[in-house]
Amino acid sequence: MTTNRRTFLKSAAGLGAGALALHRAEGIPVESVFQGTSSDESVLRLESFREPVLIDSIELLKSDREFFVRVRSRDGAQGIALTNSRARYLYPILYELVIPYFLRKDARDIEDHLFGVYRHNSNYKLQGLAFWCPVAWVEFAILDMLGRIAGKAIGELFGPVLRTEVDFYVASGRRDTTAEEEIEYLQRLVDETGARAVKFRVGGRMSRNADALPGRTENLIPLARRHLGDEIDIHADANSSYDPEHAVRIGRLLEEIDAVYFEEPCPFDHLEETKQVADTLSIPVAGGEQEYSAWRFNWMIRNRGVDIVQPDLQYYGGLIRSARVARLANAAKMPVTAHISGGFGFVYMLHFASFVEDVGAYQEYKREIERYADWFDPALKIEKGQLSVPSGPGVGIKDPGLVLADAKPFRG
Repeated sequence: MTTNRRTFLKSAAGLGAGALALHRAEGIPVESVFQGTSSDESVLRLESFREPVLIDSIELLKSDREFFVRVRSRDGAQGIALTNSRARYLYPILYELVIPYFLRKDARDIEDHLFGVYRHNSNYKLQGLAFWCPVAWVEFAILDMLGRIAGKAIGELFGPVLRTEVDFYVASGRRDTTAEEEIEYLQRLVDETGARAVKFRVGGRMSRNADALPGRTENLIPLARRHLGDEIDIHADANSSYDPEHAVRIGRLLEEIDAVYFEEPCPFDHLEETKQVADTLSIPVAGGEQEYSAWRFNWMIRNRGVDIVQPDLQYYGGLIRSARVARLANAAKMPVTAHISGGFGFVYMLHFASFVEDVGAYQEYKREIERYADWFDPALKIEKGQLSVPSGPGVGIKDPGLVLADAKPFRG
């Protein structure tokens, strides 16, 4: 039922646990595992596009709570993307530093443009979430447009679609609950969705070992197993709460209940401390959601700094960059489970999970699916702990015009 780090490594395909464990135990980089696999090589398959798709306009629109990026070509094609909530304060970067680069460019060359916009006007000096989120929104819209032109779902632009449904876990993002309140809430989500896995938060969030409430984490971990039973897989997310010593202590508690993985135990940019925890524990350690640097992802993978790699599809700059990380990680027999920021982000996660070879056991469920399900044809469905992947062209929204009916240009 559950998978700790030891059994996770044993079940790895191809290279197998023995060689990977040897690399970790002896401190040898796993370079030979994926020699020849590049973090910037092409991941898209756009051979069917014979004519240029020149970008004529890109704009940010707002409708009620939603922000959209719409891209239009000179030939009248269009694509849309939904942003995360950060558009409300990152829009100047989008308008001043990102959009101008993409205008009049050929959308077919989107992979090259990701480096081009990084260099444009010295944007690399701004590298981080604030820069890569706006780039991701434009990329999502361009991929939606290309998919609509080709009559293919986004996943098909990256390669064969490997899965049309994905298993999911339900999660609580709260820390202001007692252990008992947290388990009651998670049980309701399991009952409503049929999920076979849950995730709760431990520690105090970037808290230097302090708990959110006195004794909450130590109570929550064993209570989760006693209440939810052995058939539910359990994930725990520390959100950068611990130093290595404290992280190992909490990790041992998670090992005792046979949890599936331990996410971001140490501050997210403390790569060597996170590796120290991963080296010590048998439970798989996950990380990468805050990462924006290809080089640092390479370090995590080549030095086995984590066991499960987690790029955020918006924070890291889109599906293309995340697919490159996935290719490198999968070559090292490491799963890549996309992190979600923003309610609609789960749709991009579904497309990512449709074409990546190893996305791990579960993807994150967002309750916002109920708000968006009918935008798609067929409607997105939740059934027996699985989410369906949109199958329509592009991102799969059946009528962008209807979705944008009340949207107005937004410039702050």
